[in-house]
Amino acid sequence: MATPLSAERQLKALRDEGVKVSERAGWRTHNRNHKGAWGPVHGVMIHHTVSSGDDASVALCYNGHSALPGPLCHGVGRNDGTVALVSSARANHAGLGDGDVLRAVINETALPAPNEANTDGNRHFYGLEIVNLGDNKDTYTKGQYRAAVLWAAALCRAHGWSEKSVIGHKEWQPGKIDPRGPIEGGGSFSMTQFRADVRAQLAGRPGPSPAPVPANPPKEDITVPLSKDDVSAIWKTDGILAAPSTAAKGNTHWTADSYLRDTHARMRAVQTELAAVHATVRTLAEALASRDDAVDVDALIARIETAIKGVTVRLETES
Repeated sequence: MATPLSAERQLKALRDEGVKVSERAGWRTHNRNHKGAWGPVHGVMIHHTVSSGDDASVALCYNGHSALPGPLCHGVGRNDGTVALVSSARANHAGLGDGDVLRAVINETALPAPNEANTDGNRHFYGLEIVNLGDNKDTYTKGQYRAAVLWAAALCRAHGWSEKSVIGHKEWQPGKIDPRGPIEGGGSFSMTQFRADVRAQLAGRPGPSPAPVPANPPKEDITVPLSKDDVSAIWKTDGILAAPSTAAKGNTHWTADSYLRDTHARMRAVQTELAAVHATVRTLAEALASRDDAVDVDALIARIETAIKGVTVRLETES
């Protein structure tokens, strides 16, 4: 039985092992502890993301998606060999798996084939998602693979575990296939070989602590040119929520083009109405002046306009 490492102890263990880490803002407190227990921990689990693009994959693992809220792991293995930290506690990565497998991990004995999904793995495993499509064609970079070995070894070393506490998602839950795919330089992702590499790392001395990676490194490919078709699609797509007073049944969203046209038409109508109000005020003031020489037309108009502006300001403030 092992107590989970705190965020600071995880960070130290990884850096002491030689892992290059980047810290996603908020990772220390971003977790699913409100949905279930975190710990005791018994091992580490390796996954592939089924996605491409380092920044997009890190964001996905931090935020999750409509079917599964984030965080989806503890670390994300980027193509450049950096591990992005997205959580330090319970995360939605392992799901339900085979209790017999968990017992084998605890005892560090041979793993049985998973044939049940009866045990909460999110409670007991640290999880690493390696950026890869998982189509058995997308290649893991050498840096990714090496970082994954170091990541697993770091946590095993910190807890006093051997490589037998390292498993793949496919060894935990029936029907899972990750991790899989070719590795740069030759060979395919094999958990047997991966554990052997972790064993070799544990047998040696940890590598030097690398220089910290900025918490918010520069975004990759942040300049994306838009084509005319892209602009047209944005301009003419019903993507803006219609105002309640104008939303027609079945047409709850408007295009940007329609919104701008409607706004222009309403502004013209307001301008026309204001001109009519000013003309009416002057006509009334002049009519009063014709009946009473003491009435100052311009002063009366100014007072009425000031009163109208005062009402407008109050309406805007109170709405």
